[in-house]
Amino acid sequence: MNESLTPAVEQAMRDAARIAIMPRFGTAAARAIADKAQAPGDSEPVTAADRECEEILSERLAALIPGAKVIGEEAVHHDPELLDGLGSGTCWIIDPLDGTANFAAGTGPFGVLVALAEDGVPVGGWILDPLSGRFCAALAGHGASLNGETWHARASGRDRPLVAVTRLMPDLDRGRLLAALAEQAEVLDSPRCAADQYPRIASGENDMTLFTRTLPWDHAAGIVFLNEAGGRAARPDGTAYRCDDAREGLIAATTGEDWERMASRLAALGETLSRR
Repeated sequence: MNESLTPAVEQAMRDAARIAIMPRFGTAAARAIADKAQAPGDSEPVTAADRECEEILSERLAALIPGAKVIGEEAVHHDPELLDGLGSGTCWIIDPLDGTANFAAGTGPFGVLVALAEDGVPVGGWILDPLSGRFCAALAGHGASLNGETWHARASGRDRPLVAVTRLMPDLDRGRLLAALAEQAEVLDSPRCAADQYPRIASGENDMTLFTRTLPWDHAAGIVFLNEAGGRAARPDGTAYRCDDAREGLIAATTGEDWERMASRLAALGETLSRR
């Protein structure tokens, strides 16, 4: 993997955020949202910022690796068959605005996510926080960086680990899970922004996050970043994440030991983190 990709990807992401996202933040344009959800109970807001940011990134990233596929969240909404290309060849994966609902409400967190996959395996991940300017980057086998500095995942050192739990679960199932986890951990709601969760875990602000839905544009970049930083993100059964795997459920943790403890706890509860 060519390490020279990162400066070019970072510049493309910062340019896209500067042009498409930040001028709309806190304005009526940000609040002009549509809902593209396909499944009952889901909410998938989209704004003009999502669409323009994806257009900019798609053009810029395609030029970096000629012949690579480009699969963006908004493009998939219009053409779901694009997902068929995730399992083979070189593929850019874009979430132009993760945390759209937060953005539309005039609050954070929200972010931009770009991943690179080879034959379905995520091998590159880049995460931009347009509000703070924080930039996370990782290439498989080359480690992780935060704002240009080598980064290693840092455990929080709390006596009771801090665990963020997705809200994308049936209320009854989630209530049971929260009650069980609260016996040994401090539990909080995940704010529906994976672009914020993965850096928080790698920084020790959260010890773990539990996800149900694991769409590639939401998770591929963060998984590469966290794993390269020395944390662990994997399916509850221990298998590695693949971009073409439609299963649900993921545990992300600051350390491998924390990951193992949580996986054992979920197994004892019979919890797979799948809504199906």
